[in-house]
Amino acid sequence: MSKLFARFMNDESGATAIEYGLIAALIAVAIITGAGTLGATINARFDDIATDVAKTPAATAKTIE
Repeated sequence: MSKLFARFMNDESGATAIEYGLIAALIAVAIITGAGTLGATINARFDDIATDVAKTPAATAKTIE
C-alpha cells in the first residue's frame, strides 16, 4: 500500500495537464481581451468616419434637359 501511495505522490502527469490547461486559459483570456479592445477601436474609427461623411454636403444632381 505504501508503494502505491509513493507512486501516486511521484506521478506528475496530472500536474502537467493542469499546467497546460492554465496556459491555454491564459492565452484565451489574452485573445478575448485583445479582440475586445480591437473591436472597440475599430468601432470608434467607423463612428468617426460616419460622422465625417454625415457632415459632408450632399452633391446636387443636375438633370439634363
